Amino acid sequence: MSHMTSGMNYAPKGKPNPVVSPGEFVFAAVGLDHGHIGGQCNGLIEAGATLKWIFDPDSAKVEKYLAQYPGAKAARSEEEVLQDAEIRLVTSANIPAERCALGLRVMAADKDYFTDKAPLTTLAQLADAKAAVQKTGKIYAVYYSERLHVEASVYAGRLIADGAIGRVLQTIGMGPHRASFDSRPPWFFRREKYGGILCDIGSHQIEQFLSYTGAKDAEIVAAQIENYNSPQHPGLDDFGDCTLRGDNGTTGYFRVDWLTPDGLSTWGDGRTFILGTDGYIELRKYVDIARSKRGGHLFLANKHTEEYIDCEGNVGHPFFGALILDCLNRTETAMPQAHTFKAAELCVKAQMIAERAKGIVRE
Repeated sequence: MSHMTSGMNYAPKGKPNPVVSPGEFVFAAVGLDHGHIGGQCNGLIEAGATLKWIFDPDSAKVEKYLAQYPGAKAARSEEEVLQDAEIRLVTSANIPAERCALGLRVMAADKDYFTDKAPLTTLAQLADAKAAVQKTGKIYAVYYSERLHVEASVYAGRLIADGAIGRVLQTIGMGPHRASFDSRPPWFFRREKYGGILCDIGSHQIEQFLSYTGAKDAEIVAAQIENYNSPQHPGLDDFGDCTLRGDNGTTGYFRVDWLTPDGLSTWGDGRTFILGTDGYIELRKYVDIARSKRGGHLFLANKHTEEYIDCEGNVGHPFFGALILDCLNRTETAMPQAHTFKAAELCVKAQMIAERAKGIVRE
């Protein structure tokens, strides 16, 4: 199955744009449960980082990634990685419910942590992660790929910062995904393992809302989950939506689902609409349906123009270089820690509200 048909294996590659010389920033990949680990490693390597170790209890997964990254070695254990003083950062895409615990071990070993989204699945884990960051001074970074690893999303942020659409008032996000149930591991269908749809793929949407509106906090106005079309998997939400209100008066709505039809040329027709006082932006991130099978489409209308901007291959992914420099310089330029944790908090709260409304009790 190609990365175009399965979002689980979506691992974008960009142009190399190193911020460090070879061997100056060494990292390890531990926990290979989700294919996003490829995107995380690609982004770091393109920014100049050196992948030294790969570890997962499943040797087949390790072999797959050793083939992709021939310079790396298989570690015998997680402990071997954590005891290696050369390793500055550990990146992981292990099972969502286990991401926080790994992060605590990584930070306790005096290394920064870069996890796939959702970075945690409960408010208790959030409290533990925050306490560990305070205690260790380490970074708990998150791969919110739908903004960080999509050039149209990166460019939208620049346009907003430049005032192209005035003050942002609202975002609408759509995050459909192809289910590909036959290729999914058992944890994918267990709510207590993957965190629920609003916690999992909703985390992308909430992070984008905070990022594009500039809100520092938000309340969940409404949240719902459904299992519309997957009765064989009662623990799965195949649909969810949520409305937020930011602390700066902005609003956001998003819909996420596992209902992408087989006829679509890619794994999901991800879109974002950003409304401002002076104009609006639409992103067609992965496809322009029936017109272009490429991604990176940005549409802008404001007081002066109506235009289409092709972002694919033209913008880059600056987050990864910024993260490496943050780790070296102890700064917060890639993504403020408070923002990282606020997105995580809100996606957990949205899921909790939606579950309560349906009378769901976690196992």
